Amino acid sequence: MTAQQQYYKDQTLFQISWPLFIELSLHMGIGIIATLMLGHYADDAAAGVGVANQLLNMFILIFNVTSVGAIILIGQNLGAGKMKEARQVAHSAFGLNFWFGLAVGLFVFLFGQLLLGFFDIHGKVYQYALTFVKICGASLFLESISLALSAVLRSHGYTKESMLVTVLMDLISIFGNILAITGIFGLPVTGVIGVSWAIVVARVFAVSALLFLVYRRLALKMGIRDIVTIKKEDIRALLEIGIPSAGENFSYQFSQLVITGFIAVLGEASLAARVYLNNISMICYLFTLAIASGTQLLIARYVGAKTYERALKRGMKTLKIAMMASFFTSLVIALIGSPILHVFTKSEDILAVSIPILWAIVFTEPGRAMNIVLMSSLKSAGDVRFPVMIGIFSMWVFAASLSYVLGVHFGLGLLGIWIAQGIDEWFRGIFATRRWLSKPWERLSLLRARA
Repeated sequence: MTAQQQYYKDQTLFQISWPLFIELSLHMGIGIIATLMLGHYADDAAAGVGVANQLLNMFILIFNVTSVGAIILIGQNLGAGKMKEARQVAHSAFGLNFWFGLAVGLFVFLFGQLLLGFFDIHGKVYQYALTFVKICGASLFLESISLALSAVLRSHGYTKESMLVTVLMDLISIFGNILAITGIFGLPVTGVIGVSWAIVVARVFAVSALLFLVYRRLALKMGIRDIVTIKKEDIRALLEIGIPSAGENFSYQFSQLVITGFIAVLGEASLAARVYLNNISMICYLFTLAIASGTQLLIARYVGAKTYERALKRGMKTLKIAMMASFFTSLVIALIGSPILHVFTKSEDILAVSIPILWAIVFTEPGRAMNIVLMSSLKSAGDVRFPVMIGIFSMWVFAASLSYVLGVHFGLGLLGIWIAQGIDEWFRGIFATRRWLSKPWERLSLLRARA
């Protein structure tokens, strides 16, 4: 075993996860600051950009098809000691995401106005959303490339490098936001237009920095050849894992778009409240995201090395830690939430909608932690279809349908919608836990043997 192979074998969850936690913390913090700035600029701007981001995030899931597949395939190859195969997958993931990004960016730019028509938003909220979608949508191909390159670095254990790029990217974005919204140095206030272009500049930087780091750390040079010639075997393998893996997230994001339509019916105060509450909710599952991502990398390696019992125990340990962290964090936020909400907005209408929902977040977040940890672990173990099947069922039966029943039909408003989403999270989380404890890799190995 080479020193590099031993390095991949001996990496701990802490070594991998702490840079991810810092990266996610700063990224979330910058997102909250940007929302705060937009909220103080205009609540309509915050609501419009919030809706636009939901739309764009749904398309970004297409890029995650390749990224998720790359993390799992590279991790399993590294665990099995197949270094050459791991490097080949990295090249193919870069080339595939280039074409995905180009196609999606062009589609969103041309049809952004039509896509926003599915939302029941009007006036300034609609205008702000359209501006953001047009500018940021056209640069989605840069996001696609950076996601692929970041996946390559992370799957090899270089999470600190990925963290550094994200931090600098966010700093560029927030500096652009300050210039666009405050009119500092006597510059004109450009609002959402300036905020959008700041994101484009940050994405250009991220792609440039990640290309450099992938070459510097892994001696992998990405170029025109990777775009033109992609191995068919790699495309098939990446899509076989990535499409079902991203299917769960796509279903979630699409159901959220439908739910946003329900919220729009409730009024602009509820729409803006949801944007602010989503930012607060991120604090609750931030730690879970970090250790779940680290666990996903480790489990892919353990499965590749066929150390299945180690994978099982790692998943359950992470689950317990994540659920406790999510519960206590959400409880603290519920207890002190009112002053936090006053930081985001002074609107009494928005505050009246938001404050009761802080306790619904306490109910929702432990269930979300179960999902985040075990669904990603199941994918790393090769069980990629189960998360999609249970996800599609639960998200539409509980998250979407029940949101309408409780929120709109019975008049519980945004609180009813949040309760419905909590029921969805718990339902999927319980099924994911049962699936994980059933050791799905044993059945998958048997199926491969028969094939």
